[in-house]
Amino acid sequence: MVLKRGGSRVLACALALACFALVGPSAPGGALSGRSLPVEAVKDVVPNRVMTWNLCNPCDASNLDRAAEIATYAPQVVGMQEACARDVERIRDYLEAFHGLVYHVEYGSVLQNWGRCGGAPWNPGGFGQAILSAAPMTNGVNVEYPEGGSEDRGYMAVTTEVDGRSVRVFNTHLAQRRQEEFRKGQVGVLAAEVARHDHAVVLGDFNAVPDAPELGPMWAQATDTDPECHPAPVGTCEPTTDWNSKFDYVFLRGITALEHRVRPTENSDHHVLYTDLAPVRDVT
Repeated sequence: MVLKRGGSRVLACALALACFALVGPSAPGGALSGRSLPVEAVKDVVPNRVMTWNLCNPCDASNLDRAAEIATYAPQVVGMQEACARDVERIRDYLEAFHGLVYHVEYGSVLQNWGRCGGAPWNPGGFGQAILSAAPMTNGVNVEYPEGGSEDRGYMAVTTEVDGRSVRVFNTHLAQRRQEEFRKGQVGVLAAEVARHDHAVVLGDFNAVPDAPELGPMWAQATDTDPECHPAPVGTCEPTTDWNSKFDYVFLRGITALEHRVRPTENSDHHVLYTDLAPVRDVT
């Protein structure tokens, strides 16, 4: 029997449900876990909500738990970093099968890495960024930075709808913490592209605190969703990592935010960061 992609996903979701019902929870690190699903989970996507989350890789977290984490906040758009393509596909299937949340997906893999993502030795899994969107995505690009540092890094971008408006959404992961010179070049590449758009959302793990000099070009083009976070410290900038640093950002260009939330999670060393965007009439 030959199934079209849509039919394959329905079958995958059905099999996931059947498997969970028959065999129950698996050991930590497996596809399924014994963690109960959050009772406060939103029942449908929040149309004006965007979210960024570094999944942490390698980390001992199941994709079912990751899906439950996303379903708790049910963003219209979620950008993930340190994401294996196979994991994201499972997360997407679990979101539909267990939570009734249907997402489109685009991948921004920058390398094939067996150590991080498994797969056959001759066909290792894709590793990098990914975007889930409740609305279709168009004009996708995947750009690898000229110099990634100790590991290839890049950004991806798509055009999609957030709260009924067309928005260019970027998702990136910059070079590691002690690689400022690499991040400087990467921010220059990203900020130049963001500047081409009147309305843009930039999600990602920038591996730098707000007053890091290399973030200057990004601050020139956009503001962070946290009103206390600026290149010159003026207040309490809420940390987004287990080591109490602000590394994760939702930068907004031509868009204003209603509110933002940072939520620690057992499923990653980076917290969940999401923001609700102001209605179209409030966009300046």
